[in-house]
Amino acid sequence: MALHEDEIPVDEPIVRTLLERERPDWADRPLERAGAGTDNTMFRLGDDLLVRVPRNAYNAGMLAKERAWLPRLAPLLPLTVPEPVHHGAPSDVFPLPWAVYRWIDGAEAGPDTVDDWAAFGRDLAGFVRTLHGLDLADGTLSGYRGGLLRDAGDWVDRSFAACAGLIPGIGTLERMWRDAMLLPDPTGPRVLLHADLKPTNLLARDGALHAVIDFAGLITGHPDAEHATTWDLPAEARDAYRASLDIDDATWQRARAWAIVVGVSGVAYYRDTFPAFVAECHARLSNILATAP
Repeated sequence: MALHEDEIPVDEPIVRTLLERERPDWADRPLERAGAGTDNTMFRLGDDLLVRVPRNAYNAGMLAKERAWLPRLAPLLPLTVPEPVHHGAPSDVFPLPWAVYRWIDGAEAGPDTVDDWAAFGRDLAGFVRTLHGLDLADGTLSGYRGGLLRDAGDWVDRSFAACAGLIPGIGTLERMWRDAMLLPDPTGPRVLLHADLKPTNLLARDGALHAVIDFAGLITGHPDAEHATTWDLPAEARDAYRASLDIDDATWQRARAWAIVVGVSGVAYYRDTFPAFVAECHARLSNILATAP
């Protein structure tokens, strides 16, 4: 199902044709759909490769960002990250760039794949500490999740209005959002952010955090929004993460507000097109409500 008005459909025959044209050495490998997110559709290619095809032109630019940055980041980070191995060109078959990566063995972080959530939270904090400490800040890597809460005010207000009656406790969530906007702005330096550390981008293996994937949202900015996705995790992981990074109360409240932003806007935008993602948003917002003062 299309998620965006400007989405370009893709299927296995299209991907097979792209491979035949650019990588005939891979074209006879088994090919099967391996999931789809809000930005890309994925296909597993043989045992060791993954094809990612952007849904629209905006997300094609994100793949170019990964191609430029992942080789620089990989040797500096404590967890496995994707390795680009081929950059596909636009063509009459598919008009956007596409990409092939090494396959990473692992499964989405969840109750069936993680043995110790507190350890998971500490390992995730260690990854974030390392990423934020890298001296690679680049002013060209901008994005709203690295900015200030008040800069998102207008479209967040529209999302709250669109979700009236759809989200239990929406009044409490809106109060928490508005209270956070009254807090002092972050004063620390802008750092390199992954910007989308939700469980679908965190792969577990042997019961522990093994890999972080999907760096399409990589930006430089204030770290508040980086912490927001911990509300997708059990409380044990979230608490261990916060303790490991020694996050102060104001930063934590702003991070929670960013979690509300993504949850409410996700329900508003995808409510008729992507039920699995909407369910993730509802679960996140429920976790937030459980922490409401």
